[in-house]
Amino acid sequence: MAAITEEHVVDSIADALQYVACYHPEDFIRAMTRAYEREKSPGARNAIGQILTNSRMCAMGRRPICQDTGVANVFFRIGCEAKLAWKRPLQEIVDEAVRRAYRLDTNPLRASVVRDPFGERKNTGDNTPGMVHVEMVAGDRVDVVVSAKGGGSENKTKFAVLNPSASVADWVVETVSGLGAGWCPPGMLGIGVGGSVDKAMALAKMSLNDPIDIFDLLERGPRDNAEELRLEIYERVNALGIGAQGLGGLTTVLDVKLRHFPTHAASLPVALIPNCAATRHVHFTLDGSGPAAFEPPDLSLWPDIVLDNAGAAVKRIDLDALDDATLASLEPGETLLLSGTLFTGRDAAHKRMVETLDKGESLPVDLAGRAIYYVGPVDPVGDEVIGPAGPTTSTRMDKFTRKVLAGTGLKVMIGKAERGPEAIAAIAEHGAVYMIAVGGAAFLVSKAIREAEPVAWQDLGMEAIYRLRVEDMPVTLAVDTKGNSIHESGPKLWRRSA
Repeated sequence: MAAITEEHVVDSIADALQYVACYHPEDFIRAMTRAYEREKSPGARNAIGQILTNSRMCAMGRRPICQDTGVANVFFRIGCEAKLAWKRPLQEIVDEAVRRAYRLDTNPLRASVVRDPFGERKNTGDNTPGMVHVEMVAGDRVDVVVSAKGGGSENKTKFAVLNPSASVADWVVETVSGLGAGWCPPGMLGIGVGGSVDKAMALAKMSLNDPIDIFDLLERGPRDNAEELRLEIYERVNALGIGAQGLGGLTTVLDVKLRHFPTHAASLPVALIPNCAATRHVHFTLDGSGPAAFEPPDLSLWPDIVLDNAGAAVKRIDLDALDDATLASLEPGETLLLSGTLFTGRDAAHKRMVETLDKGESLPVDLAGRAIYYVGPVDPVGDEVIGPAGPTTSTRMDKFTRKVLAGTGLKVMIGKAERGPEAIAAIAEHGAVYMIAVGGAAFLVSKAIREAEPVAWQDLGMEAIYRLRVEDMPVTLAVDTKGNSIHESGPKLWRRSA
């Protein structure tokens, strides 16, 4: 039997990371298409339509589905009889592959990993290290699953040790109802039940790589308790009415994946990890014959979707001529097309803005009467103005919002998901508004950006402040000048009993 070399592993993982950055799995495309076809909520249907359109564009252009190209997760099942020609630790081998994939000049992926989780949180620059999971199994091959997990969904991970008599379904449904939309639904729920604390979390993470089969399960019915639990959670979570991007609708989860393991008689560990609309993973097997090869999905898999961004219900907003009357006229749930000047700024930039204001100093950009977009884009390639540039989760900016609005005169904020009570109160107090772009439509959004220029704090890398010029950038009004939120009214409208 031929040996599996380090080069086989590095080449395969590097190619796999590039592949998953640009291509949704085929089963995910089919499931999202079914969700689009059955969705009755106009806002949610439009959001799913943008996600599918973005997915097809990325497949055609081989560009990242989301600006958050994720942390690299690599799961190994190593056959105990496999012939391995490895001289380095597996972590070093994986990191070489990650470095190669994320620094590829023809399709660079955003480096999001910071070296020190406590101190300066300096970016490693190449997205290393990868997260490596190893299991020894029978056989003479090495099975590998590569996935890229974004921060928005990863941050919504929850864990609990329940009473053994407690209902796992009740805990999951209650937990999901409090997650908000920062994990970018519709997506997947990965659930791990049993084992130990660490085992349950690993089970949940691994389950997210299992094939989508909920529709087959619905047709044939459950065969065991685990499948009964999956169906119950699927029905009850979708009945919450959260919908795509939290706008309210019929589909919040495309599937519920579950793995379980024996556990202590006194314990019931349960881990919940959601996966977003940028679900990305691929499986391959190494047997010594060479590196894995990956074929792009057939473009016929995607539905024909025409996004109506010029309908009668769409309002056009000139970001260079914002006034209080225009902002006050906007209502939650309205579709808007933005044109004009737009500044970027997310976590690190907001922290520095507040520190600057607290010192009584002026900011390097004038935000009075302006709009800011919470985004950390991918680097451009070729003739692109900017790489994929979808929104980041806005609640991370909530603690800065009041000071920034009061100290700058900022009037419009754009991100994804809901805002918390403190931020909504500040928005109403200052007569500002909050809009959302669709998470999972990063490449589509980037096509509305005509110019991009870094104007401040370039040492922050992808978190630097840019000045953008946009034309017909599609967004939804999420919070109006009175503090009314579509993320409250939308799910209430679509919630149903299950």
